Amino acid sequence: MGRVGALRRAGGIALSVLAGLSLSVVPAAADEPAYQHYVALGDSFTSGPLIPWMRLDPLLCGRSTNNYPALLARELGPAEFTDVSCGGADTTDMTSAQDWYSGPQFDALTPETDLVTLGIGGNDSSVFGDVIATCSGLRATDPVGSPCREHFAVDGGDDLVRRIEITGHRVAEVVRGVQERSPRARILVIGYPRIVPPSGYCPDVIPIADGDYSYADEIEQQLNAAIAGAAERTGVTFVDTYGPSLGHDACATGGAAWINGQRLSPFAAPYHPFASAMAAQASIIADVLDGEAPDVAEAERAAERATEDAARQAERTDAHQASARAQLTAHHPSW
Repeated sequence: MGRVGALRRAGGIALSVLAGLSLSVVPAAADEPAYQHYVALGDSFTSGPLIPWMRLDPLLCGRSTNNYPALLARELGPAEFTDVSCGGADTTDMTSAQDWYSGPQFDALTPETDLVTLGIGGNDSSVFGDVIATCSGLRATDPVGSPCREHFAVDGGDDLVRRIEITGHRVAEVVRGVQERSPRARILVIGYPRIVPPSGYCPDVIPIADGDYSYADEIEQQLNAAIAGAAERTGVTFVDTYGPSLGHDACATGGAAWINGQRLSPFAAPYHPFASAMAAQASIIADVLDGEAPDVAEAERAAERATEDAARQAERTDAHQASARAQLTAHHPSW
């Protein structure tokens, strides 16, 4: 059905997004909301660092007012919406404070919480970080080969794959933790969208060796499979965003990319989603909640509208948002 992009364009519902962790959402209609309390848990692929506009509560988590939880909340109109996603989070940050500015994400859960989205796992054991840093650093040693694949080959296996196996178990434990704290909640575990293309290269955007594009893609597929397995074992719903994002990886041209490459953008942190990815994911998740197959064409239309909206918002950036962006990039230099 994919109604999120249209609602964003029309204005949708009243949503206070710049202050307060727990937000009251007022539906446009007087009907009883389908969900009483929606909680979003996750890392930076959920929070959306540098996507206009940034929330200030806390700033250093890099939460956008246009990340997929915020867009989904505008679509669903829950009585209460709480987004505690935070850049850099891994599974341990569900039950422990991530930093001085972000407490345990599970603190947002209550027995009344009846919808939870969870996007986590990429930062566990530094899988995403090591792929980016190590593979980029090794390109110069063999630009057309697979030096990164060779680097992580250990004892007949792959070190990153072994880490991912552990991540799958950790994600399952996170889901069980949500189930214990919010037994009424419908839980959706969100996969990661496609980052590199199935073929071809774009070293100016993703500076890894040509042969390591397929390796990086395999690692992401392994991670998504581990997360999907965790969802299956715990009896919750896995939402695939990798498949629907075909043709929208970081190498895509003509404004089709949903993922930013190595350079800092006015609209996204390096190697992170654009607003287009967030709108597409919100559309896909809304379809899954409706019991429907994701309408990829509608997700793509939502993504196109979001790209236009983000450009207009960036043009209207005020001093507060400029300062927030500067603070965020200073605290997270890799962004």
